[in-house]
Amino acid sequence: MKTTSSVKTSRLLYGILTHVFLLVLSVLWVLPVVWLVMQSFREEKGAFISYIVPKGWTLDNYVRLFTDTKLFNFPQWFLNTFIVAVFTCIISTILVLLTGYAFSRLRFKARKPLMNIILVLGMFPGFMSMIAIYHILKAFGLTQSLAALVLVYSGGAAMGYYIVKGFFDTVPKSIDEAALVDGCTKNQVFWYIILPMSKPVVIYTILCSFIGPWVDFIFVSVIMKDAYSKYTVALGLYQMLTRENIYNYFTEFCAGAVIVAIPITLLFISMQKYYVGGVTAGGAKG
Repeated sequence: MKTTSSVKTSRLLYGILTHVFLLVLSVLWVLPVVWLVMQSFREEKGAFISYIVPKGWTLDNYVRLFTDTKLFNFPQWFLNTFIVAVFTCIISTILVLLTGYAFSRLRFKARKPLMNIILVLGMFPGFMSMIAIYHILKAFGLTQSLAALVLVYSGGAAMGYYIVKGFFDTVPKSIDEAALVDGCTKNQVFWYIILPMSKPVVIYTILCSFIGPWVDFIFVSVIMKDAYSKYTVALGLYQMLTRENIYNYFTEFCAGAVIVAIPITLLFISMQKYYVGGVTAGGAKG
């Protein structure tokens, strides 16, 4: 049998190795972020330099991003992205919560087949349907519009109901039954009783619904084509990296990337505990 001292030594070594491994992973994760921030303050032009730390520092990259809008209208792109993300977030959150609650609480013949169909459809990447989606939007005259993006991002939102359903499964059904006995309708039970108790999963759903349109590139590039004023930041910033623009606009691209990351970072920092709570509770029961 191992002595007490040998057990403590083994635990100490395990703890040290674990922390060293996590430290290395942290450095690898943070390093690209630090590099991006440094490049956004770089004074020298060009995308490819032989050194990491800039020789000159400046705020002009951020200033030009918002003032030099003749070729790249970043403020308009940022506003477009914010509008699409907010409306998508509202619609998607409502759809996901209602779908998750329906599959968790209601029992009907098509329940299991519908869940299986959604599971199978969710295995296919979304971009496989983008050509069909584009032609449908074109038939309705909705291409090159922000409304089209909101429809596309919200249309399949309900298929991501799994975490929400898992969370609602953990809420005792006796609460619903007691409310129904007291005269509440199922609609009132959801909105006034269950939903206020489900803050973690609601925050989780809001964050996921907001991030998708905020960072998406594929669908916006297909739908918007050459409507530059309707671009979102993902597609707009990409234009700065084309062959004819990358030398003069690479540092501005880095500045734009930093600005785009700020809202998402602040959201995660402020709502981290609810996000983790929604994921862990939603994964407890399927």
